[in-house]
Amino acid sequence: MMVQTSPCALLFWGLLGCVWVLPVLIAPSSPTLCTSLRTLNTNLTQRRRYMKHNFPINYTIRVHYEEVFKPRNITRLKSQVEGLEDKDLQEVWLLVNKEVLKHILRVLPERHPSYRYTFSLQDLFLKVQQMLPSPDEWEPPERIQEICDRIKDPDYPGWTFITPKSLLDNFYRSMRCLFSDCFSIQYPEELNYCNVSHWLRHKSEHQT
Repeated sequence: MMVQTSPCALLFWGLLGCVWVLPVLIAPSSPTLCTSLRTLNTNLTQRRRYMKHNFPINYTIRVHYEEVFKPRNITRLKSQVEGLEDKDLQEVWLLVNKEVLKHILRVLPERHPSYRYTFSLQDLFLKVQQMLPSPDEWEPPERIQEICDRIKDPDYPGWTFITPKSLLDNFYRSMRCLFSDCFSIQYPEELNYCNVSHWLRHKSEHQT
């Protein structure tokens, strides 16, 4: 005998199914990824001690222009590049900061007081990288591909000099911008991590 289901019952089960699916749809970052990003965030708050106090005054290292990756760069790319997605910017963030950590480690002797700190940052960063989707089938917009190609090209002439502390400031701020959903509970009063004025208002707090 066939059991008929009333319209009300169908509506109930349909709504219940939506409730089960909704958390998945509105949570772009997994709990495990967010935990790793928060750990990385905590370590980056020590950057003043290791990247300023342990270096000579005005000490700079050479990096590609594209490796100076700030929240304002993210905002500019979002406004200029058609079809740009968060994953495109996250891939640029991964590539940029992978190279940034290499540049810093390259100038540090192993006995330098900041070497172990930088090495631990690199280890935490690689764990985050492993949790993000593989870029094997990634087809970025042309502008993003050009940025990635320049960073990977050792002969590209676009170089600049910047302090290690500034590089990690950019690392920290751009991470909070691109993965803001992972920090909204931890810092509920901070609404727009991509806004330059946000970092100006909280400069003393976020450069500890």
